[in-house]
Amino acid sequence: MGKKRKHEEASKAPKEEEVAQERPKRTLLGWKDGEAPKEDNSPTFRNKEKVLVTCSRRINHRYRHLMVNIVSLLPHCKKESKIESRASKGSTLNELIEFWNCSGCLFLECRKQKDLYLWMVKSPGGPSVKFLVNAVHTMEELKLTGNHLKGSRPILTFSSNFDNEPRWKLVKEIITQIFGTPKDHRKAKPFHDHVYVFSIVDDHIWFRNYQILVPHNETDKVDRGGLDKMSLVEVGPRFCLNTIKIFGGTFGGPTLYENPYYVSPNQIRAMAKRKKAGKYTKKLKAKMRRKLHEEANPLEPDEFADLWKGEE
Repeated sequence: MGKKRKHEEASKAPKEEEVAQERPKRTLLGWKDGEAPKEDNSPTFRNKEKVLVTCSRRINHRYRHLMVNIVSLLPHCKKESKIESRASKGSTLNELIEFWNCSGCLFLECRKQKDLYLWMVKSPGGPSVKFLVNAVHTMEELKLTGNHLKGSRPILTFSSNFDNEPRWKLVKEIITQIFGTPKDHRKAKPFHDHVYVFSIVDDHIWFRNYQILVPHNETDKVDRGGLDKMSLVEVGPRFCLNTIKIFGGTFGGPTLYENPYYVSPNQIRAMAKRKKAGKYTKKLKAKMRRKLHEEANPLEPDEFADLWKGEE
């Protein structure tokens, strides 16, 4: 049996509980005791601005790899699963943008597993731009030597002809707000080591991504503003954007601009088929002309055709 506890130990009074010190009273004009609260030097502002990146179903593998490359270039993006490409896709995407609290959207829509369309949308209220994507080359396909840190902030550069027309100014502002990583974003690195180049050639927007290469040797150390020693090395991907329409709302609304020189890929393929079909029709027409020529110009009867028939 265990030993019984002594009566003296059981009768001892418990220790007094430690009471927390009272907080100093605060008024609208400050602290009554005259002691200001300690300042917190940590940054309190967290920029949580996001861009939704998604694609349609039945997308080609080449275009899916392009979407993965774009997601890796944008640290402030939110990737979403595939969406059915229907007439109601606008309402579905608007619900997703509102659900994830995004300020923009990049939607890659693939049709017939051949044609890729890119929607750049600012939410809420628009505007939105629809592009046809051509000349797609992914990072895996190019295998370039350039490389930069994932999540670092890019420098956006535009060609001078972006300021010539109002439509290009609007497109430039949308690209800046979607591709530009916000300052003090929680997933972004605080320095720049690559450049996004947007240039207009033949009314098409060409995209390139370059790494800023700086020598770090003691002898070749670059001074502030010493751009002569810096060089650019391409990283990828590459693609070309052909503007189709600019809408006043998100995924629709009033048409602000329509490209009069735009020709859809379906029309281009139909013209190519007609050109191939034209070869066969030319052959048929040549046969018909030959037949009509023979009927209009019959051969004269040969007087020596039956000369040797009697001797047989």
